[in-house]
Amino acid sequence: MSKLALIIRREFIAKVRNKSFIVMTFLSPLLFVGIGVFVGYLSTMKSEMKTIVIHDATGRFVNEFKSDTEYKYVNLSSVDLKILKDSIVKESYQGLLVIPISANNDSLQNKVQYISSDSPSVSYINDLEDVIAKKITSENFQREGLDTLKINKAKANVSISLTKASGEAALKGLNEIKIIIGGAFGYLIMMFIILYGNMVMRSVIEEKTSRIIEVIISSVKPFQLMMGKIIGTSLAGILQFLIWALLGLTAMFVLSSVFGVQMGATSGAETQALQAAQHQMGGELQMYLKEIWNLPIATILICFIIYFIGGYFLYSSFYASIGAAVDNETDSQQFLLPIIMPLILGVYIGFFTVMNDPHGTIATVFSMIPLTSPIVMMMRIPFGVPWWQIAISVTLLFGTFLGVVWFASKIYRVGILMYGKKPSWKELYKWLKY
Repeated sequence: MSKLALIIRREFIAKVRNKSFIVMTFLSPLLFVGIGVFVGYLSTMKSEMKTIVIHDATGRFVNEFKSDTEYKYVNLSSVDLKILKDSIVKESYQGLLVIPISANNDSLQNKVQYISSDSPSVSYINDLEDVIAKKITSENFQREGLDTLKINKAKANVSISLTKASGEAALKGLNEIKIIIGGAFGYLIMMFIILYGNMVMRSVIEEKTSRIIEVIISSVKPFQLMMGKIIGTSLAGILQFLIWALLGLTAMFVLSSVFGVQMGATSGAETQALQAAQHQMGGELQMYLKEIWNLPIATILICFIIYFIGGYFLYSSFYASIGAAVDNETDSQQFLLPIIMPLILGVYIGFFTVMNDPHGTIATVFSMIPLTSPIVMMMRIPFGVPWWQIAISVTLLFGTFLGVVWFASKIYRVGILMYGKKPSWKELYKWLKY
C-alpha cells in the first residue's frame, strides 16, 4: 500500500471512530428537525395582548378599529389628552392614537399621531394608516357623490392559476420550495467546508506544535501528507452525507406512503385523480410532495457530492497551508477571513439572485467561478441546469483545485517546519518562491 493511501486510511479511521463524529452523524438530523419544529411552534405562539387607547376628537374613526388576539382598542376620547399621555409614560397602555379635529380630510391626513414609549413595528403603523386612509377615502367618495357600493362591487379579485406546458396543474410557491432545497444543500456545503477545513487546519497545527510532524515527514513528502489529510477527512464527510441522504430518503418514503403520493411519473388517470384530490383534505400537500419527487433528485444528490468534494478539496488546501504556516489557531485568524468571504458571498448571491433569476447572467457567472460555484450551482440545479454548464463548472472547480494545491503545497512544505514566528502575507509570498 502506498504512503498516500496509508495516510488517507489513518485520517479516515481517526475521524470515523471519533465518538463525536458518530453521535453527530445520527443526532444532527434530529437537531435540525427539532429546531424546525421549535421555530414553527414559536411562530404559532400568541404574543402578549397590547392595549391601544384611541382619542378620536372627530368621533368618525373610533369604530373602524377592531380588536383582535394581539391588539385591544379602548375608546377614551372623552378623557383629557394630557391624562392619557401621562398614562402612556406610566406604561398603563401600550400606545395612544390621537386623531384631532381638522378643517378637512386633506389636512387631517398629516395630523394623526401615535404616542408610545416603545417604537412600534412598521407593519403595525402601516395597518393603522390603512384603516384611517380607507375611512377618509370612503368619505371623499361620498362627498363627490360616488356610490361606494358600486365601486367596491366593481373591484376585481384576480387569481392566476399555474399550468405546465404538459397540461398538469402547477403550484404557487414552487420556486420558493426549490430555493429552499437548493439553499439547504448549498448552505450544508458551506458549513461543512468550514467545519472539515478547520479540522484539517487543527490537525496540522497539532502535529506541528507537538513536533510529531518532524518524524512523519522523515518518511513521507509534505505534499503526500497534506493530500492524505484532505482526502481522508473528505471521505469521512462523504460517509456522513450518505448516511444523512439515506435517512432523508427514508423519511420521504414514509411521508409519501402516509399521504398516498405516487412517486415518479404519473399517468393521465393518476393526474386526474390527483387533481380531484386537491379538493379534499390533504390534497394540496400531496401535490407539493409530488412536485418534490419530480425534481432532479438524483442530479441534486450526485452534484452535491461532486461539489462538496471539489469545494472541500479547494478550500482545505488553503486551510492546510494556513495550519502549516502558524503555530496556533489565534495566529490563523488573520488568514481565515479572505477564505470565508467567497463562501459567504456565494450564499448571498444564491439567495438574492437565484430565486428571482436562476438562469440570469449573475447567477450563471457565479455558478462557474470556482470559489462560489459549489454553493451557487447547488442552488440553481433544482430549477434545471443544462449539463454543459455543470460540466464546465465542475471542470473549472477541479482545475482550480489542482492549481491551488500546487501553490498551497509550497507554503505547506516551508511552513510545516517553521516555529516561533508569526507569518505575514508578505512572508507567505516569499515561501511561494522557494
